[in-house]
Amino acid sequence: MAVIAQGKGLTVEDVVRVARFGEKVELSPDALKRIQTCRTMVEKNIAQGTKMYGINTGIGNLVDVILTPDQQDEFQKYLIYNHAAGIGDPFPIEVVRAAMMTRVNVHALGHSGCRPVITQTFIELLNKNVTPVVCRKGSVGACGDLAPMSQIALSMMGEGEAFYNGQRMPMKTAMDQAGIPIPGLKPRDGLSSINGSNVVLGMGCLWLYDIERWLKQAEIATAMTLEALMANMKPYVAKLHEARGFYGAITSANNIRKCVEGSDLLTNTKVKLQDAYSMRSTPQIIGAARDQWVHTKKQFEIELNGAGDNPLFFPEEDVVLTGANFQAMPISLPLDTLGAAVCMVSVLSERRLNRLLNEALSQGLPPFLTKNAGLFSGMMLSQYTADTLVVEQKILSNPGFTQSIPAAADQEDFVSMGMNSAHKTREIIDNAQSVIGIEFMAAAQAIDFRDFKPGKGTQAAHAVIRKYIEHLDIDRPLYKDHNKITEVVKGLEILKNVEEAIGPLHS
Repeated sequence: MAVIAQGKGLTVEDVVRVARFGEKVELSPDALKRIQTCRTMVEKNIAQGTKMYGINTGIGNLVDVILTPDQQDEFQKYLIYNHAAGIGDPFPIEVVRAAMMTRVNVHALGHSGCRPVITQTFIELLNKNVTPVVCRKGSVGACGDLAPMSQIALSMMGEGEAFYNGQRMPMKTAMDQAGIPIPGLKPRDGLSSINGSNVVLGMGCLWLYDIERWLKQAEIATAMTLEALMANMKPYVAKLHEARGFYGAITSANNIRKCVEGSDLLTNTKVKLQDAYSMRSTPQIIGAARDQWVHTKKQFEIELNGAGDNPLFFPEEDVVLTGANFQAMPISLPLDTLGAAVCMVSVLSERRLNRLLNEALSQGLPPFLTKNAGLFSGMMLSQYTADTLVVEQKILSNPGFTQSIPAAADQEDFVSMGMNSAHKTREIIDNAQSVIGIEFMAAAQAIDFRDFKPGKGTQAAHAVIRKYIEHLDIDRPLYKDHNKITEVVKGLEILKNVEEAIGPLHS
């Protein structure tokens, strides 16, 4: 079913459906009417000579430069040329598609002032899988993601490059082959295509989708490790967390408990009265990350359905308001914080891994999970790998939103650096998938040494792990196993198998 762009009701999941899974996009009739009404207002004000930022004036510190009628069309072209100043390798196709989808929904609100054909061309590019080539770096996340959005906006002139049918080619060639007319740029069309933080917004939607599923896998890995360490399961009883009241902790405890249902461990009285924090604090810690995820998603969905543009046009009152609704801080701050929360959960995972490998802490498991310690080192070096990934996450968790550097002759003297937040959050997630993967490997190895029946969720996870990773009977190079388990975590097969066995885990 197509995703309808109507300026409201767009969700993170909708963006992912379009960006990653190729869902078609439609513009609602009401949205089209709003865009046309707003454009009529803009054209009337142009004809009257009303001073309007970025239409008949320069931009940034050149705002007081007045453009003649003959210069106004040309200005939009040169605006896009000047701002298409990024650097680096291209973004993944899904990121560019996500940015385009979010920009369409901004237009659908009817405050941006572009011609309807601009919005419709964005939709045509999405629906016919013509994706602009966009450099990864160059945005400071303040006046919008100007550099990357300008590479997208080049397509409105049939310029730049595109990915189409698996090939990289000139944009005009791709648009001709796909049967997409080139609309050109009239006054306001260029600025309305770029003046929002839509690349950060699109990236964040994709990362939110991935983090939600990663948190569930972190809870499955926790459950496996708790069973392997003969944990006291009372810290995961719902009543305990309901007494405090944090939604994330309640959810996390319930998911962990659900994974171990049916385990002999639940009736085993030979457990410690209290386990280490890295075990019994897990619901509170993963729960805090869950609560941050909820807050971040809320902020992103406000932005998805908000007028992230400048200036804004209000046809009902014939009012033009210039401000800073392009500023990415409302989304870069929570995204940065969510990345740090993912790091926090990864630190917790590494601490549980340590308890599995350390014979003084593992409740009778062999050192480094190998039967012939000394000749063999077992999973000793897996911890080294997890450690370096976690330290990299800690470095990346330094906030991007505090790193403002002034630009544009100090006219733009505070910027969000939201693009840096988005990039480093992606790297944190990539590392997190490997850290949890290594915990999965160790937990499965440890379960193999136990002689009790584990829970249904643990059994389901163990079966997937053993499908790809053999028991470590004698030492072998583990880099292949580490990379394979990372692929498995990213592919969500463990999560799918567990949920088929015990029912859905909750977000």
